[in-house]
Amino acid sequence: MTTVTLPQAAPNEQRTEHPHVTRVEGVWNGAPILRGTRIPVHLIAQMYRAGDIVDDILRSYPQLSATAVHDAISYYLDHRVEIEQEIVAHGIENVLTQTGAQMDERGFISFPATPDHG
Repeated sequence: MTTVTLPQAAPNEQRTEHPHVTRVEGVWNGAPILRGTRIPVHLIAQMYRAGDIVDDILRSYPQLSATAVHDAISYYLDHRVEIEQEIVAHGIENVLTQTGAQMDERGFISFPATPDHG
């Protein structure tokens, strides 16, 4: 039997029913993240929805354990509505709208000029 040691809880950490998923005040606006990281569950969920398997996700994030990735996917499946809302909120269309930025046909993003405050 393998024993998994979880990172020490941060003082502003709110644990969830999933041992590898937590919420930390000030990190991703309190959205669920993988414990000991700043990787949001919605990012793992997007990869999973796109057809990536756990091994694919681990290749992208080798610092994660397979157990943590499985737990993030499980959290997503248990909290699908919440995570789907986060995916939409962090989608490129919403980010462009919120920032006033524009993306050209080649995928380059330009931001509106800001007044010089110097």
